[in-house]
Amino acid sequence: MNDTTAASPAEPAPLATPATDIPPASEPLPLTTRIVAIANQKGGVGKTTTVVNLAACLAELGQRVLVVDLDPQANATSGLGLGRQDGHSIYKALIDNGDAATMIQPSVVPGLDVIPSELDLAGSEIEIARSDDHLHRLQRALQPIRNSGQYQFILIDCPPSLGILTMNALTAADAILAPIQCEYYALEGLSVIHRLVAQLRDNGANPNLRIEGIVMTMYDARTKLGGEVVREVNRHFATHVYDTVIPRNVRLSEAPSYGKPVTLYDPLSAGTAAYRRLAEEFLKRLGMTRAPGTHVPRKLRRLPIFRITTISKQGD
Repeated sequence: MNDTTAASPAEPAPLATPATDIPPASEPLPLTTRIVAIANQKGGVGKTTTVVNLAACLAELGQRVLVVDLDPQANATSGLGLGRQDGHSIYKALIDNGDAATMIQPSVVPGLDVIPSELDLAGSEIEIARSDDHLHRLQRALQPIRNSGQYQFILIDCPPSLGILTMNALTAADAILAPIQCEYYALEGLSVIHRLVAQLRDNGANPNLRIEGIVMTMYDARTKLGGEVVREVNRHFATHVYDTVIPRNVRLSEAPSYGKPVTLYDPLSAGTAAYRRLAEEFLKRLGMTRAPGTHVPRKLRRLPIFRITTISKQGD
């Protein structure tokens, strides 16, 4: 993310209207470990930024979190302070039914662990596609970790595509969290995600898959288009859209180069405040609360946070 935003057209064309029969969010599942895929087929929407910083904020709130970096670019891996290490990804577990738990490594955040990524994952799609159970490889690899009850959440960072790795993530997940950039084609991306959810539910690959929520990212209050996109997405998918909106913030874009989530890089930034608010809202939607003894300092709560309810009033 960065602070530079191109000026929006004076009178942009009407936003595309997607199908609105999106599967409703069901009651929170009674699971010890919830698997959530952070997915969007488009690149550059803040997907990995959301994985890294949401995971760090959940860990701050006392949750045990595992990030599975399924993107061969390994940005979530480096963003959590780990370097690329050949042979230390989930690759072998996907191809040879290896033990995924042996690949877990601690991150720079206490309570947050990582299964790193590596470039070999890019070639795994061809090998996985040849197997009869090609959609369930990741599900089987993660099942022992899930059964152990070691983590409250397993967050999967999906590649920015609709290939075999992403489909494996959606088959393994209980729910999808979709980061959507505040830009013109946002609704088109949501339509694709909706169709994927419906397809995986209908064909029996993952009948319980649901959309956990939609997170609007890269919001720039200086442009009219950003507010229009947020209002339009909220109008079509109100029950799924998180109130917390992630703003464009230079600290969010700088933090990965230091191998840290923004919570460690700049605890007082607006980006940090937004993701902390998102983590609390995430837990609240699941009927959960922060662990006893954890708290966010009051001075951090006073930082400006963009919310849907505030944006909806602009320009009305």
